[in-house]
Amino acid sequence: MKILDILDKRLILSEIASKTKEGVLRELVHVLARVEGKINEDRMTEILLERESLGSTGIGEGVAIPHGKSKEVKKILASFGRSLPGMDFQSLDGKPTHLFFLLIAPENSAGMHLKALAEISRLMKNQAFRKRLMDAPSAEEIYSLFSEGEEKM
Repeated sequence: MKILDILDKRLILSEIASKTKEGVLRELVHVLARVEGKINEDRMTEILLERESLGSTGIGEGVAIPHGKSKEVKKILASFGRSLPGMDFQSLDGKPTHLFFLLIAPENSAGMHLKALAEISRLMKNQAFRKRLMDAPSAEEIYSLFSEGEEKM
């Protein structure tokens, strides 16, 4: 599975405004709802917060991959956001989180969901790639970086 199969240019926020975990999740869900439609934003945020209560999806090195499953969606949906100052997402390494990759999958999609998580994790482990995402001047440039990153990996 390729990231660009699930991430549309319109689903990238080059600057997240929120400073709280719930606020970040709401912003990332809102952009999904704006583009995809037919998403109950409150319910989707609730699903993500329930998942976060099991353990933070902040994987460290400034990256979080919040994810959840919903019967509302028929395909894997993704959005991406960046916080230049970073914020406390209760990351495993205790450091501020800057890069957020949100995934929502259909309830019965364990295989696809895990493949998407693995692909995102693999790409985001690359320190040079993370730095380029942080330095990108726009959502368009971030999208281009994901395209390049997949070609190189």
